[in-house]
Amino acid sequence: MRVSDIVEDQLRFPLVVRLPQVRRNSPEAIANLMVAAPTGEQLPLSLLASIEEVRGPKLISSEWGKRRIAIQCNVRGRDIGSFVAEAQQAIERKLVLPDGFRIEWGGQFENMIRAQRRLMIVVPIALAMILALLFVTYRSITDTLLVFASVPFACAGGIFGLWFREMPISISAAVGFITLSGVSVLNSMLVVSYLRSIQHEVPSPSALIQQVWLTSLRTVMMTALVASVGFIPMAISMGSGAEVQRPLATVVISGVIASCGMTLLLLPALYSLVLTNSKKRIDGDFRAKSLIHSHG
Repeated sequence: MRVSDIVEDQLRFPLVVRLPQVRRNSPEAIANLMVAAPTGEQLPLSLLASIEEVRGPKLISSEWGKRRIAIQCNVRGRDIGSFVAEAQQAIERKLVLPDGFRIEWGGQFENMIRAQRRLMIVVPIALAMILALLFVTYRSITDTLLVFASVPFACAGGIFGLWFREMPISISAAVGFITLSGVSVLNSMLVVSYLRSIQHEVPSPSALIQQVWLTSLRTVMMTALVASVGFIPMAISMGSGAEVQRPLATVVISGVIASCGMTLLLLPALYSLVLTNSKKRIDGDFRAKSLIHSHG
């Protein structure tokens, strides 16, 4: 019970009286406390005040000089983002806050919002760096785009893996997509580099595809297995931190599988198609020049 204040310079401290346990274990014990009147008489406290037991908060917390009440909940079976969005809509529709009151959403949702803002900066920078490094390596826009084409296929595979396992797209899954982009580009670089080295030695596009597929199969599969098998324990984890590990591992494993299919089956066909079109264009230019010279 606060009875006075103690002032030291500019600081003010409350003076609190704390009764023994036997004097404060019931409202009747508190009501029977004797208080000295100005005339010296001893009067019970029940004659001076109304004593009753009520239920209230054990602790009243404050922040920046304002009272704060924290309501906590655990979200299971769905992502935090959609849960908070639905809760915000329900509160705006059904609750009218008095003047001076406001609602702030924090905890893991607040951390998720901060991480999303950072990823909106990190992901474009990572993709731009991959494109720049590929162009520096090949000095060709066509080869750069062919290698980078594995990234959308890998991301599609990662999204399918999350859908198949009924997992939301979380921050850990977004980190897995960044990791997946690097692994898928590595496999495509192996195939495209080999295609560039033998494109003048193989006579037909079909023979080119067959030779590249047979030669690159083991290399691509070994790279994919190293990247996938290491994430299997994380993908089936059920212990502490599994909610972070499983989405990341699921994205990487399913994305690598999709990237391997694109690298081994679609990428050689695309490269041979581009090579055939470029040869036709070169032959057409050469014939046009020959006709010009003959007429001249």
